[in-house]
Amino acid sequence: MSGLVMPALDEKVMARRDEIIAALRAIVPNNGLGEGVVDSTNAMRVFESDALTAYRQLPLVVVLPETVEQVSQVLRYCYENSIRVVPRGAGTSLSGGSLPLGDAVLLVMSRFNRILQVDYPNRVAVVQPGVTNLGITKAVEHEGFYYAPDPSSQIACSIGGNVAENSGGVHCLKYGLTANNVLGLEVVLISGEVLRIGGKHLDSEAYDMLGLMTGSEGLLGVVTEVTVRILQKPEVARAVLIGFPSSEQAGVCVAEIIGAGIIPGGMEMMDRPAIKAAEDFVKVGYPLDVEALLIVELDGPPVEVDYLIEMVEAIAQRNGSTTCQLSRSEEERNAFWAGRKAAFPAVGRISPDYLCMDGTIPRKALPEVLAGMREMSVRHGLRVANVFHAGDGNLHPLILYDANIPGELQAAEEFGADILRLCVKVGGVLTGEHGVGVEKRDLMPEMFNEVDLDHQMRVKCAFDEKHLLNPGKVFPQLRRCAELGRMHVHRGALAFPDLPRF
Repeated sequence: MSGLVMPALDEKVMARRDEIIAALRAIVPNNGLGEGVVDSTNAMRVFESDALTAYRQLPLVVVLPETVEQVSQVLRYCYENSIRVVPRGAGTSLSGGSLPLGDAVLLVMSRFNRILQVDYPNRVAVVQPGVTNLGITKAVEHEGFYYAPDPSSQIACSIGGNVAENSGGVHCLKYGLTANNVLGLEVVLISGEVLRIGGKHLDSEAYDMLGLMTGSEGLLGVVTEVTVRILQKPEVARAVLIGFPSSEQAGVCVAEIIGAGIIPGGMEMMDRPAIKAAEDFVKVGYPLDVEALLIVELDGPPVEVDYLIEMVEAIAQRNGSTTCQLSRSEEERNAFWAGRKAAFPAVGRISPDYLCMDGTIPRKALPEVLAGMREMSVRHGLRVANVFHAGDGNLHPLILYDANIPGELQAAEEFGADILRLCVKVGGVLTGEHGVGVEKRDLMPEMFNEVDLDHQMRVKCAFDEKHLLNPGKVFPQLRRCAELGRMHVHRGALAFPDLPRF
């Protein structure tokens, strides 16, 4: 697995594999849907990686529960027997968040795939975590509603995984990330305890446990039910394709649109390599003679949309735009977005392998970061195609490489690390929506000091003191919870000596 270091295998657990499998089969037996426990090497191959395919590892065993009670019993058994557990949804994680461990149970939630309730008066839907992101919209669109967060993988990614990574999408600028659209959760802790957090009401009382769980990457608990906000479709939605002779000009245009007080439903940007790859793949009419392409969508009442489109076009012209194409129908608007949403698979057609990075920067830093990436591309000897959630500064550079050429994977990883370091340097953060997982784990000290990481670890310890849930992810150094209570004495001087000690 390249240079990635994961927790050492627990040989005692490995020696008890047959016993563990038998115990899990008693909890999750076979049924009409298939095996409840998968333990053969060939059958487990489909679970050995997620969308960060550079890293692969067979799990100890795969378990596919169907009920909350089964999830609770599996986790309780693993807790009592000190067996690690890796939760997994659809396996679309781009940060290695659901990468299995050789001594861990892989808990696959794909059979939790039912929509339990749609409550139109309260504008919510209650769904199981294995329901796909797009599946929620499909279930309510006949009544004129939809679910706003829309990652590019929405046709496949599960809502439970969206909660784990706090996923966004092309429309998150105006309508928010998963955290802004989830109202309630049912979560099973590693001890087997079932918690209900939030509900159909807008705000939960006391601590913001909902905010804590959303984006926790499977480190705190396993989600078994999600209550999401559904929205009425806007009266009108129109998209504008705007081409620029340079990425810097497009970046300035983005900043000026937001600075003018315009909040588009979505605002995406692609550079020349990504534009060409997407157009060759989906053929929706993207201009091929530009260096950067903005897709700006305005939605709302027709009069407001018309007015905002005029403002956006004027701002684009001031910044040197060379093309401007307005969608003339709903089909054409969807086609504009189809090209953007197909950008990742499209790039896969022009390179044997690629790493999809994920960092977020202040919008004003976009020209500086783009220039920095061009310099890095030359230095590392690898091409890069760029796709951005331009409105909120969430970058998705696609680093192209060939894993069959010795050294190219390592070069791609170093290139990606340099991009993320630059994001932090300009005032940004390591991730926008893909999570930390294993991909960015060892870069956490670039953004957080030891005190920061210790406090994050204390939260982990409050939920999982044995570190059994998704170990090896997010935290750059494994530490026992007891170590966090240590007292630091510097040169014989006790910190804050006037405070009472217990």
